[in-house]
Amino acid sequence: MNFLPIYHDNLLTLILSVIVAYLLGSIPFGLIWAKIFKLGSLKDIGSGNIGATNVLRTGHKIAAFLTLLCDAGKGFVAVFCAELLTQEFTIQAVCLFVFIGHCFPIWLKFKGGKGVATYMGIVISINFTFGIITCMIWLLSAVILRVSSLSALISAIFGPFMVYLFLKSSFVGMSILLTCLIFFTHRQNIRRILNGTETRINVK
Repeated sequence: MNFLPIYHDNLLTLILSVIVAYLLGSIPFGLIWAKIFKLGSLKDIGSGNIGATNVLRTGHKIAAFLTLLCDAGKGFVAVFCAELLTQEFTIQAVCLFVFIGHCFPIWLKFKGGKGVATYMGIVISINFTFGIITCMIWLLSAVILRVSSLSALISAIFGPFMVYLFLKSSFVGMSILLTCLIFFTHRQNIRRILNGTETRINVK
């Protein structure tokens, strides 16, 4: 069974697609909304991350929601456009590079978000059922465990299995790679989880 896509795309289309995907993914919406709402520097708040979770630590729920929506949206839009205009290999390359763009944006010295919202946007665009189940796994884990990072890791672990159930087998390799990247971006969170010092979700 083939877990990787077969390359038969146009090289120029592939190159342009991954460049656009990376640039779209690298848009730091957390910083943009923090500036619009005058929330100060995110680097001086909480984990210093530009993602929605850290924006929420400012206490501004609207800014956090907009960051979440936009970070997920850029993953969704990049993959959706690739599905309309390109073939399977390029689609998967776009999945990877829009995610990399968010986590390692060149504008911020390659220090971006942790990729959870963008990952959710990607999987919803690939397959709506797969995406909704992934979101529900995150939500259920968050309600039970009250640890956002652990919920993200759990939903990422289930990703490759659900890809195998809902999608072509050639997407499994990409799903495993994205799961590994999510674990990499959460490496400090994993240390805190193991030490019992990870921040828990405040119900209020």
